[in-house]
Amino acid sequence: MGKDAHHLSQFLDRSAASRPDHPAVEDERGKTYSYRELLHSADRLATRLHRWGVGRGDRVGLFLPKGREAVATIHGVLRSGAAYVPVDPGSPPIRGAGILADAGVKAVVVLAEHAQALRDAWPEAGPLPRFVVVGDEQGRTCPTDASWDRVMADDAPSPLPPAYDEDDVAYILYTSGSTGTPKGVMLSHANAFAFLDWCDQSFDLEPTDRFASHAPFHFDLSIFDLYASCRAGGTLVLIGESTGKDPARLGVFLSERGISVWYSAPSILALLAEYGGVDRLGRFAPRLVLFAGEVFPIAPLRKLRRAWPDSTMWNLYGPTETNVCTAFEIPRTIDADRETPFPIGPACPPALARVVDDHGRDVPPGTVGELVVSGPGVMLGYFGRPDLTARAFFLDDQGAWYRTGDLVTDEGDGCHRFHGRRDRMVKKRGYRIELGEIESALYKHEGVDRAAVISRATDDGASLVAFVAMKPGLKGSIIALKRHCTRYLPPYMVPDEVQFLSGLPTTSTDKVDYQGLKQMATIAAD
Repeated sequence: MGKDAHHLSQFLDRSAASRPDHPAVEDERGKTYSYRELLHSADRLATRLHRWGVGRGDRVGLFLPKGREAVATIHGVLRSGAAYVPVDPGSPPIRGAGILADAGVKAVVVLAEHAQALRDAWPEAGPLPRFVVVGDEQGRTCPTDASWDRVMADDAPSPLPPAYDEDDVAYILYTSGSTGTPKGVMLSHANAFAFLDWCDQSFDLEPTDRFASHAPFHFDLSIFDLYASCRAGGTLVLIGESTGKDPARLGVFLSERGISVWYSAPSILALLAEYGGVDRLGRFAPRLVLFAGEVFPIAPLRKLRRAWPDSTMWNLYGPTETNVCTAFEIPRTIDADRETPFPIGPACPPALARVVDDHGRDVPPGTVGELVVSGPGVMLGYFGRPDLTARAFFLDDQGAWYRTGDLVTDEGDGCHRFHGRRDRMVKKRGYRIELGEIESALYKHEGVDRAAVISRATDDGASLVAFVAMKPGLKGSIIALKRHCTRYLPPYMVPDEVQFLSGLPTTSTDKVDYQGLKQMATIAAD
């Protein structure tokens, strides 16, 4: 009971009390929720969830496009004492249903047009949860479910749970899994607070700030957007998927909406620098620019820095499992002769970071090793997968350390430089992608005999290349195979290229020769 001060819902309570009429959320059309309205909507949803028996220790799914209702849902779930499980609404229903069933959600808040497809795709082994359906103007909601409008018209909220604990799970973010099954990263309120407290101490966030919400809510970058803005009493400005991917529209949007705090993957900032018109006279520039999720090549970063010379810029690093755990502030001027990306920086207190060899022993400064992290920001574990959780950590006399799988060097002063991955996980537009999950989807095609996927570096980041050998007598179709992939994978995981081979190259042990495939992809690109 004594730990209830560290609960993410307290930010909404405080801001609604101190600035009830200030815009808390603003959507792309300019429609807003004040803090009073956001609190009202969140408590109405929490009330309905309580009536359905949802409380501490439970999970609630979120299958909604970014909008005011989605933000209210997140806060409502937290206020019910449960954890929210956001799923990409653009992913195939079979993937979304699989994730939500794996999480054992008791309820799902879903857009009306996706509700039936989600029901139809639900695994037979799992009980169907209750649905809150958003945008159900046709009255198609099942008798066991409720429309969003009906929930918002409920009577006064029931009392909130009498106690919270900072170690309760706040949210579960599912990331790509190497076996073809996504895995759920469990983060507690205390985990989130460790990151948000560091942000509060490192960045001068104000109630007048307007925070861009570019990252989707199933992406860990959204944690800063949602809660740093609410903690500061600022305004969260929602950016939809179509605008978020169009640098020309985004550049205008950013300026017209007066975005003062920005956080995204570097790839979108590189596009903004090149095509967003951010250097035009009169264009508004954010005062704080944060980026994370992948390496920011120096050429586009230099161009962005020239366009926004007065912005404070930070390179943040950290897998979903650790929140942000290292950070590096970008200098105001980038040397013209600099050719390498900036470091990922030193550990963010109270996080601790070490560079170790395969046996968990510290390596000398300047030596490449795996970055391992410990501290209050590190996840509780993978939902329902104690085996994966155990493999993700190692124990020594200094405590438990999460294995990031990232290769780095410590430059000798605690500042870390990134050198790539040690496994088959890649980053694309900030998303973490296990190439094995794409291969698993390809193998679901009845005509595929053997498949392998590699990542090839491009100017825009990573390009996914699939090599496929069809079964004897069958001819492959690139269009058909990509269409097949969209049934199982979100858009960002569908291969950019498909190459058909009579057989895949193998090693002496009959394993796929991935190095040979990478050479083939490189030659084809040249």
